[in-house]
Amino acid sequence: MSKVDWTERFQGTKALPRAVRDRLLEVALIREHKKGYQVFGPENIPDSLIFLYDGTIRVSQTSGNGRDIVLYRVDAGESCVLTTACMLAEEAYNAEGLAESDISVVVLPKASFDHLVAEEPAFRSFVFAAYSRRLIDLLRVVDDVAFGRIDVRLAERLLALAGGDKEVAATHQEIASELGTAREVVSRVIHDFQKRGLVAQARGRIALQDKPGLRTIAQSA
Repeated sequence: MSKVDWTERFQGTKALPRAVRDRLLEVALIREHKKGYQVFGPENIPDSLIFLYDGTIRVSQTSGNGRDIVLYRVDAGESCVLTTACMLAEEAYNAEGLAESDISVVVLPKASFDHLVAEEPAFRSFVFAAYSRRLIDLLRVVDDVAFGRIDVRLAERLLALAGGDKEVAATHQEIASELGTAREVVSRVIHDFQKRGLVAQARGRIALQDKPGLRTIAQSA
């Protein structure tokens, strides 16, 4: 993959002037990791900007009482807002980034990042535009956790996790982590969905029997 012009993969880098893209190709490194790899974790201070070329990274945070919440996912063609924020502030991560699949990442060392931000206005605009978009997404997560109805959020998440399939391979605890709530709350709502014929349950799996019905709930907020 090292010979590929990876800047074509990202909407922001593709729009940069050719000279800036060539500089990125010179200084960036390509890394590949297996599913389950910890891309970053608490107490690590980032030393590079990460662009995800292939795969998915799940970014989550663990509270003092041990409860997990999924903050967001980085999908192929995106950069990680938390990496950008921590690198700009020179502070450690307070979250974990885990590869949900085999991943290929483009790694831009901090020294090169600093030079490009200082010397190339187009690159600087790209970085902060991507940062602001992701920050808005993160604020939506906070709003959902604080104010969103759990049945609406659960229906949305089940549909998102299933994608084009009719089944979600996840435990109640894993879904609770996705929503930033307690497992007991998720179990109660899923049981209600099951009584209404919307889902069926097996060990570690949830079959979506009525996707249109779940979509109606998801859109009822």
